[in-house]
Amino acid sequence: MTLVFQPRDDVLSWGRAHRGRQSLGRPADASELRAWAAVDKGPRLARGLGRSYGDSGLHAEGRLIDMTGLDRFRSFDAKTGLLRAQAGLSLATLLKVTAPQGWFVPVTPGTRHVTLGGAVAHDVHGKNHSWAGTFGRHVRALSLLRSDRGLIEITPQSDPELFAATVGGMGLTGLIVEVTLQLTAIASTDLVVETLPLGGLDDFFALNLQSLERFEQTVAWIDCAQRGSKLGLGVYTRANWATDGGCVAQGDRRGPSLPFEAPSFALNRVSLSLFNQAYRAVQLARPRRARLAYGDVFYPLDAVQNWNRLYGRSGFYQYQSVVPHQGGREALADMLRIIGRSGEGSPLVVLKSFGALASPGMLSFPRPGYTLALDFRNRGQATQALLARLDEVVRAAKGALYPAKDGRMPRDMFELSFPQAQRFLTYRDPACGSDFLTRMGL
Repeated sequence: MTLVFQPRDDVLSWGRAHRGRQSLGRPADASELRAWAAVDKGPRLARGLGRSYGDSGLHAEGRLIDMTGLDRFRSFDAKTGLLRAQAGLSLATLLKVTAPQGWFVPVTPGTRHVTLGGAVAHDVHGKNHSWAGTFGRHVRALSLLRSDRGLIEITPQSDPELFAATVGGMGLTGLIVEVTLQLTAIASTDLVVETLPLGGLDDFFALNLQSLERFEQTVAWIDCAQRGSKLGLGVYTRANWATDGGCVAQGDRRGPSLPFEAPSFALNRVSLSLFNQAYRAVQLARPRRARLAYGDVFYPLDAVQNWNRLYGRSGFYQYQSVVPHQGGREALADMLRIIGRSGEGSPLVVLKSFGALASPGMLSFPRPGYTLALDFRNRGQATQALLARLDEVVRAAKGALYPAKDGRMPRDMFELSFPQAQRFLTYRDPACGSDFLTRMGL
């Protein structure tokens, strides 16, 4: 059977700022994918659930392979937590099976609606980086379908260079077909969470220092509209898995869906300020210490479907940077001042630490330091100029930007962020490409 590709105008980045026709095909299973790949060596890119904010998951000059039809478990050992599954399996489906049996993904991003292949390709990180590192550290093997070598099995031991290029490699080393992952044992599907106020950046650094050794999950929300003495005002959250109560099935609690793209004027300086004040008040009105289900801790945004439409038809850019510990405080303060003066910013601002555990991929984003992530409504040149000013701060601090979240970084920032980029390109599948790679001129 020949894989059929259809031209689509509704295949967008999660940030919705990148629009254009894409050619999409969805194999029903692995055999259909292999049969197509055996005869067609044309340009391609694997696509999962489309949660990449920028253009790393698009390929206008080639074809997109929708991998979500390859969503089967291959094996799962409930005694050891070793899982083998097809790359199109979502974390949501995975956890419905494994969490009630006492096993959780070792690292999770802020949504469960990502595929295993996507988590590997962008080497995702979570709130527990200081304890567990990135997703790729827990991958034991990958099945990779390349246009020049066919279907191959790679491990960190058997093919360390290709493995390192594939983890965090944005799907450019071939189509990830299967993933072998070591899960983490949990005694409960709940976490014990502490929520604390931040009066400013000094509070963040003090709380973070005392929390990292005692709490596995740590993250701060920052009100980016604040300036002066209130710079860094926010909420700090820290949590550990509960040690009692057992493991129960938790459904994917999908709430209402935003049915349309919000008008461009809906998100502005006034509405942002009001939201931030209300959000902080609600968070701090809760008990300081509470027991919460894992879905409420890790995936609060999943409760609102299509929340990305909030930013209107022009979409938004997410800007996630990391700056080293040394000089990081000054860099963070500079970025927050720039954002505060601009009147732009996001109702969802995340600040957290990356620890010393080395990321396994050549293009892995996390490294020791502080990472700040914000969404900016796409206002054209004004937004581009704002982000360029933030680039200057990150560049001066010898920091980096995250390609999975990026939709506009210049090539020099990419090369600064990833000194191994040229080495990585020697392991690229000759048929794989993306709009990100095209934009970089590589």
